[in-house]
Amino acid sequence: MQRVNQLHPVAEDFEPAFYKDLHTDLMFLNMGPSHPASHGTLRTFVALDGETIMAAVLEIGYLHRGFEKTAEHRTYDQVIPYTDRLNYVSALMNNVGFAKAVEGLLGVTVPDRCIFLRVIISELMRIVDHLVCQGANLVDIGALTNFWYLFNQREKLYDILDKLTGARLTNSFTRIGGLARDAYEGFEDDVLNVLKDFEAAVLDVTRLVKKNRIFQNRTVGIGVISAEDAISYGFTGPCLRASGVPYDLRAVHPYYYYDQFDFEIPVGENGDVYDRFMVRFEEIHQSIRIIRQALKMLPGGPVNSDDKRVSLPPKDQTYVHIEGLINHFKHIYEGVKVPAGEFYDATEAANGELGFYIVSDDSGKPYRVRCRPPCFTIFSAFPDMVEGGLIADAISTLGSINIIAGELER
Repeated sequence: MQRVNQLHPVAEDFEPAFYKDLHTDLMFLNMGPSHPASHGTLRTFVALDGETIMAAVLEIGYLHRGFEKTAEHRTYDQVIPYTDRLNYVSALMNNVGFAKAVEGLLGVTVPDRCIFLRVIISELMRIVDHLVCQGANLVDIGALTNFWYLFNQREKLYDILDKLTGARLTNSFTRIGGLARDAYEGFEDDVLNVLKDFEAAVLDVTRLVKKNRIFQNRTVGIGVISAEDAISYGFTGPCLRASGVPYDLRAVHPYYYYDQFDFEIPVGENGDVYDRFMVRFEEIHQSIRIIRQALKMLPGGPVNSDDKRVSLPPKDQTYVHIEGLINHFKHIYEGVKVPAGEFYDATEAANGELGFYIVSDDSGKPYRVRCRPPCFTIFSAFPDMVEGGLIADAISTLGSINIIAGELER
C-alpha cells in the first residue's frame, strides 16, 4: 500500500467503506511494465474488484533516453538518428518532422523532388505504423491470423526501405535541406507493387473482423472517449478522429502540397476501440491514394537544397578545391549554423501531431529542443478510458491508442 500512496495521494480512498461491510478487499495489481500486453515499458497500477478496474494510476519513465537533452549536445544533422528512436515504428516521419522544423527556422526551401519523396516515405510509414498497431492489437485480443496477414506486408516494405536508406527500422534518411540520397532506380515500381499487397491484406483483415461477433464484443463500446474529452486531453491523430473530430494537420494546416492531393479524412462516431480500428484501416487506404498521386506528380531534379548553409558541396569540389574542402569540414565539425531565434513546427505523424520546438543561439547545435509527441497527451487519458471496465478491455484499449514508449518518454 505504501507504493500506491507514492503514485497517487488518494490511493487510501480506493477502498470505499461499503467494501469493508461486504468483507471484500480490493486487489492491487501491476499491469506492466514487463508484460507483452503493456506494449512496451508502460506501468499501470490498478485497483481491482474481481476483474473490474475500479481505479488506475499511470507511471512512465522506464524507457527515458534523454532525447531532448542529448539534442543540445549534437549538431542539427547529428540529431536526426536520435529522432529515429522516438516512434521507431515509423522512424522516417520523425526524420521529416525534425528536418522540416529546422528548415523553417533557417528559412530554407527544399526542392520539389525532395518534398514529394518526403511525402511518399511519410505516407508509407503511416501505413506501416497502422499495420503494426492493428496487427499487435488483434493478437492481444486473440486474432493471431490477422497479425500475419498484416506483418507479412510490412516486411515487403522494409525490403524497399533497406534499398532506399540502407537500414530497415531506424533509417536516418533525411538531412537538413534535403535527403541523404535520391531514390534508387525502380523505386516507383517497387512502391506501386507493395501498395497492391497492402490493399489486399487490409481488405482481407477487414472482412475477417469487421462483422465478427467476438471482435465486436471486444471492441464496440470499449474504451470510449467523447469528442469533448478527447479535445480536453489534447488528443490528435486517429484517436481524435475516431471520436468524431475531423482534425488533420495535412488538411487544416497543409504543408508539402497536401492541399493538392485528393484524399479524405476518416472520422468515427463513438470514440471506442472499434472506431479506432476502422479509422486506421481507412487511413491506410487514404495514404495509398496519396502515394499514388505523389508518384505521378514526382518531378525530376535534385533532392538537396543548393543553399550552402545546409548542403555539403559536391565531391568533385571537396576533393579538388580548397573552398569546397573548407566548407565540407566546417559543415561536418561545426554543424549547420542556425540564426538565433525560436520556432515550432508540426507534422501529421501516424499517431497525431508531432511537433518540435527549437531554440537556436546562433551556433551549430540547438540551444533547446522540445518534442511534442502525440502519445503523451493520449496516454494521460488511459485511466479514464479503462476505469469501470474489465482487465481484458484495458488491453484492447491500450492497443487501440497505440502508445509507443520511445516517443512517450523521449
